[in-house]
Amino acid sequence: MILHIETATDICSVVLADNGVVIAEKTSEPIRDHASSLAVFIDEILKENNIKPSVLKAIAVSKGPGSYTGLRIGVSTAKGLCYALNIPLIAIATTQSMANQYYLKHSNYNGYVVPLLDARRMEVYGAVYNQQLQEVHPIVAEILHNESFSFQSEVNYMLIGSGAAKSISFFESKPNVTIDEHFSVSAIGLVEPAFKAYQENAFEDVAYFEPFYLKDFVSPHFKPEN
Repeated sequence: MILHIETATDICSVVLADNGVVIAEKTSEPIRDHASSLAVFIDEILKENNIKPSVLKAIAVSKGPGSYTGLRIGVSTAKGLCYALNIPLIAIATTQSMANQYYLKHSNYNGYVVPLLDARRMEVYGAVYNQQLQEVHPIVAEILHNESFSFQSEVNYMLIGSGAAKSISFFESKPNVTIDEHFSVSAIGLVEPAFKAYQENAFEDVAYFEPFYLKDFVSPHFKPEN
């Protein structure tokens, strides 16, 4: 039994799964109150399914990139549970989880998936994945331009996530690049890669693990000195 936590975006999502099979899910509408919602979701999903915390075998968390605050909340909660229950921590890249979620829902899609997370202005955090969830293009912080992510003309690409809408104008001349406007992040995308990591004992050091921010946090109120 693994508890999965997704807080890398403005969606707060918790999924309970057993041997890679989803048992229950709690996912919010877009909010910015993960600090209070996450604890409530975890408590509710366990109680509603008559699961005691001691039954959990691991905690899986979306490690980033994404919202600095959201990642801090998700990772600190996951680490706290792992420490208290003496169980392992599993960390999955947010972009990989998003790609997996898309392929699960669209099993007939045979192109590449491009998860994009809004990083303010014209910058995104993104990567490109094939159906085997292999990185065709590594995770980067990218200021968008017409040649971003090195799209190839012979492959179809599906843009998903909070950074997709502002990206499409750069690629609208490419007929093989489209956007899924209805995609919404969920912890369901964590289940398959987390279960695989659990089977392979691919665990993080609970004491020292930190979110994958990709870039250092800079306050929107910060003004560099002259």
